[in-house]
Amino acid sequence: MPTLYPPIEPYRQGMLDTGDGHHVYWEVCGNPEGKPALVVHGGPGTGCKPGARRRFDPERYRIVLFDQRGCGRSTPHASDPRADLATNTTGHLLADMERLRELLGIDRWLLYGGSWGSTLLLAYAQRHPERVSEIVVNGVTTTRRSEIDWLYRGVARFFPEQWDRFLAGVPEAGRDGDPVAAYARRMNDPDPKTRTKAAQDWCAWEDAVVSLEPYGPSGVYSDRPSAARIALVRIASHYFAHGAWLEEGVLLRNAPLLTGIPGVLVHGRLDLSSPPDTAWELCRGWPDARLVTAGDAGHLGSDAADEEVLAALDGFAGCR
Repeated sequence: MPTLYPPIEPYRQGMLDTGDGHHVYWEVCGNPEGKPALVVHGGPGTGCKPGARRRFDPERYRIVLFDQRGCGRSTPHASDPRADLATNTTGHLLADMERLRELLGIDRWLLYGGSWGSTLLLAYAQRHPERVSEIVVNGVTTTRRSEIDWLYRGVARFFPEQWDRFLAGVPEAGRDGDPVAAYARRMNDPDPKTRTKAAQDWCAWEDAVVSLEPYGPSGVYSDRPSAARIALVRIASHYFAHGAWLEEGVLLRNAPLLTGIPGVLVHGRLDLSSPPDTAWELCRGWPDARLVTAGDAGHLGSDAADEEVLAALDGFAGCR
């Protein structure tokens, strides 16, 4: 087991008023005079977890965490069908990150995240490279439409029975249609039973995709509390149905914009959710990135992958 830092509590927290009806939860932990670091959680729609605080040396880091729009402690919560998702897009989240940086008086910060968090932090770093000191990614994704299609169609060749059940949840999509868009519509259905069933079916598929991982716990998606599960699926299907509002392949094409920003990319060789080719492509285009492939890790990681992440964060702790 990797040695995490001891549990800590925030010394400052609040709600960022975005000006368009959302209030984004944020917290700061560690050393108020330490190196600023921002944790960008995955999902989209999972919320930040207290365990992420323990990856940073609290004596050397000023650790900022936030719940992206509609999830965690941010309001309005996407589990409420009255919560409008029209102002919950990648562009809105990037603007929230900048507002939070300005609110906290931070000039530059290290970015850490994985899975969807990888996409969001890469988009932020390419838009605001002067505000990013270093990047550490645990599980590289860029949310290309080709990556979304793999996750909800291509990988089905490994799980044909479970994929049939996933499709059965949205029969209107058919085998050649768009199940992600169909699930997004169901998650906005006025009938709460329809939304609950769609969230259950979506999470069952996500659990199937990570079920072959040697260190992946069972039910990692399905076992979430009901409100958190509904928010996750409603937000994730909303983002993926729209290709995260990103031009296809733009984060890989624009990787040279990250030149001068040191980065460590940790990716699992056994990641069926996000196959390693995306991490490889990103590293090829980013001169200052180093790719570490963890041979025993999938999308949910492993002890070896965690050790690499901790080593990277410790290595950057003294950089200013």
